[in-house]
Amino acid sequence: MELREFIESYREAFGEKAQLPLLFGYCDTAVADTAKIGGCFFKGLQAAREGTPVSLSAEIIGCGGGKLYTGFSDMPERVPKFVSLTEKYKRTPEMVAEYVKGLEMPRTNKPYLNFVRIDQAASFDDFEGVMFYATPDMLSGLCGWTFYDNNEPDAVVAQFGSGCSTVVSMTVVENARHGHRCFLGLFDPSVRPWVGKDELSFTVPMSRFKVMLSTMRECFLFGSHAWERVKERL
Repeated sequence: MELREFIESYREAFGEKAQLPLLFGYCDTAVADTAKIGGCFFKGLQAAREGTPVSLSAEIIGCGGGKLYTGFSDMPERVPKFVSLTEKYKRTPEMVAEYVKGLEMPRTNKPYLNFVRIDQAASFDDFEGVMFYATPDMLSGLCGWTFYDNNEPDAVVAQFGSGCSTVVSMTVVENARHGHRCFLGLFDPSVRPWVGKDELSFTVPMSRFKVMLSTMRECFLFGSHAWERVKERL
């Protein structure tokens, strides 16, 4: 299934009002002239959601954690204490350091991380993953589609982390492994002001998404009475 065919199928499955997902990936060139973003860079992704691409870089991202979790920098020395003692998201700084190490997020050798709404892209080529902003009803459809051909207990996972780590870091690492895990995210209180109160993220590494494209029209999203009832209120 090619990109344009997916968009048509997505709208058929989730309705014309469903927000289109974002594609994101590293590149040597920027696709947009994005201004510096102070604080959480998710506030800047609203433009991408509305159809204007966003190009992030080490200079554009104002948050040290954001630079870390997008692969533009090593962990700033202050991060473990800040996350633990100031934000109180982990009991000890050592736990934070252990978490960051466990992510195994590589430093990127590309200067830009581009976010593009899917209808603004020409193809799926050179993207790391697909990010959906999803309500509970949308998550029902997305998770069910993911489970359709995968019985693994970690087909969909929800892990601790900032918005940028659960969306970017985990997806990038999984895609490099050619893995199958998809990620629920945006649970972090720090990112919540920049997303809808009834939204979470559902992120699919491109390695998995290309497989899921072949099963989309086979699963309950098409021709299922149960899903049609949910779809009516999307």
